[in-house]
Amino acid sequence: MAEHPAPTGQASQEAGGGPDGWTQADLAAMRLALRQAELARGLGEVPVGAVVVDAQGEVIGLGSNRTIADSDPSSHAEIVALRQAAARLGNYRLPGASLYVTLEPCPMCVGAALHARLARVVYGAADPKTGACGSVIRLHEHRQLNHQTRVSGGLLARECGDILRDFFRERRRKPG
Repeated sequence: MAEHPAPTGQASQEAGGGPDGWTQADLAAMRLALRQAELARGLGEVPVGAVVVDAQGEVIGLGSNRTIADSDPSSHAEIVALRQAAARLGNYRLPGASLYVTLEPCPMCVGAALHARLARVVYGAADPKTGACGSVIRLHEHRQLNHQTRVSGGLLARECGDILRDFFRERRRKPG
């Protein structure tokens, strides 16, 4: 499947300007994911947000990082959003759905997206440490796996990266 890694150091993608020709619906979904990231930040969590949208464009799942709040290492924003979407539909498979997430997903989250049979994953900021959509590994492209999904990166990359940079800058300033 075609992949579009997030551009590094480039300005945010605007409608029609992304590798997939971002739509207004793409922008709206990523902005909603950014609001979820702000919720995580308010809880002292790493500010990552995610949104699952069905094939008709309806939001079916929202998530923000909750690993600390839930004492659960799997409570990444993507997993929280996928759980909510699956519960809403009564099915762990979400064919035709798209996941929008502010940070490039890690291997665990890409694995969950593949198991959910998502049609598409769209992320904002690249993650050079654990990104599994091209920054470290391209997990979604392994042909040995029984499902692949389209991945696009760089949507509102600057805004998605800024919230993370600001969070970690503040964290480093705090004593202790």
